[in-house]
This record gives sequence, C-alpha cells and structure tokens, in this order.
Amino acid sequence: MTEVNYIVEALKFMVLGMGVVFLFLIVLVQLIKLQASLIQKYFPEKTPITPTMPKIGDDIEEEQRRVAAIIAAISEYSKNK
Repeated sequence: MTEVNYIVEALKFMVLGMGVVFLFLIVLVQLIKLQASLIQKYFPEKTPITPTMPKIGDDIEEEQRRVAAIIAAISEYSKNK
C-alpha cells in the first residue's frame, strides 16, 4: 500500500484554492475598471455649476423691496380693519 502524505495534499489544495480566489479577484477588479471606464465614456459626469455670489448692492435692493412690501401689507391691513 502507498502512503499518502496528508499534509502535502492539504497544502496542494490550499494553494489551488487560494490561487483560484486570487485569480477571481484579479478578474473582478479588471472588469470593474472596464465598467467604470465605459460608464465614464458614454455617461460622463456633468460638472457642477458653482453659484455666483450676489453683489452687496443686490442685497440692499432686495432688503428695501422686502421692507416696502411689509409696509404696504401693514398699511393695507390697517385700512381694511
């Protein structure tokens, strides 16, 4: 009868299993990179529009309009009361 060295057989299976997993992970990473490049090519990301800061004069005019609207509303309310 032939003797089977179980430790050597276990190491062979371990190396085979780890090799298959490593190969699968390499293929998976490459496929994800390919998918990302295809998505970027056919569906490019739109650049966000940066909002412009309003001028200080515009804020003052807006505030004056708001105050005028409030005064008009209060005077209209007072007349109808």
